[in-house]
Amino acid sequence: MENTAKKTILFDEHLKHGAKMVEFGGFLMPIEYLGITEEHLAVREQCGLFDVSHMGEIAITGKDTLAFIDYLITNDIVNAQKMKMTYGLLLYPDGGVVDDLMVYKYSDSYCLLVVNASNTDKDYAWITEHQGNYDVEIINKSSEYSQLALQGPKAVEILQSLTAYPLNELKLFDFDEFLIGKQKFLVSRSGYTGEDGFEIYGDNEDILSLFKVLVEEKKVQLCGLGCRDTLRFEAAMPLYGHEISQEIDPISAGLHYAIKLEKEDFIGKQRLVQIKEEGPKNKLVGIELLERGIARSGYEVVANDQKIGEVTTGYMIPHSNNCYAMAYVASEYSKIGTEVLIRIRKNLVKAQIRNKKFLNKKYIK
Repeated sequence: MENTAKKTILFDEHLKHGAKMVEFGGFLMPIEYLGITEEHLAVREQCGLFDVSHMGEIAITGKDTLAFIDYLITNDIVNAQKMKMTYGLLLYPDGGVVDDLMVYKYSDSYCLLVVNASNTDKDYAWITEHQGNYDVEIINKSSEYSQLALQGPKAVEILQSLTAYPLNELKLFDFDEFLIGKQKFLVSRSGYTGEDGFEIYGDNEDILSLFKVLVEEKKVQLCGLGCRDTLRFEAAMPLYGHEISQEIDPISAGLHYAIKLEKEDFIGKQRLVQIKEEGPKNKLVGIELLERGIARSGYEVVANDQKIGEVTTGYMIPHSNNCYAMAYVASEYSKIGTEVLIRIRKNLVKAQIRNKKFLNKKYIK
């Protein structure tokens, strides 16, 4: 049976460099090259290069752009700085998450929304469905963009060697458009790894050309989605379908910094106000295993002989013996230091509630 998954412009390059490919978000994507541990450590110690061209890009333009986006998302886009990224969430009226996204605010009349690959079509439909009387144009530009993520302590040095743009002027979540080589790209000081680095958007062929240049850099390691997940987990960043979903509200997820309840209105606000007043029934916590085992997504968290929660993501941190997890547990068990058990197959493994700060993030602010 023919595989109907999409391919990014870099598909042939991934095969050329020996990537193991999997289907993710409707695309055939590299899961690993050398191995997840080696790639994870390369990002932490030097620099990793990711193909993230599967992400979706939706442009909103027109005189009501800011008012419309402000109604759509939890965060405040009206008062956000121009040429700055803002993290926010699209919500259902019941507080569940449609998607989490980044808003690139170019001006009062033009913003670019970067959304999760698996949710692009759903998000586009949701946004157009709620346009109402807002004077805006909504354009799905996903097929026009490809994207690279250059992440790690050597990322600045490597990218600076290819551009005259003063990268030290870009602070966390700043973005700009400038030449890398002879092509113009949209570049933001951002990433999904907890490291300093950049996300680079461009025309498909331009990204292909830049990828070929970056691969030749000795300090750059090609990385797949496998280590992208271990890196974002170590940095305690949420993943749609795990820490956030249609069934999970952002207050329970601890995403308070992206929620502005003082705004006049946004979809889902009334439900979030209610959850805040009543207190969430469940909370996202960090867990450290005290015995041997790895807590996988979906494993039960147990206390007092009853299920009190469920693991969303769990790994042994590469190059360590530390096994951590993120999990939703009943709020009364969420206090740091609380002892719990993780059901791993037939065994109950001792564990302890801890904060989610598994890693000190290395962003440049």
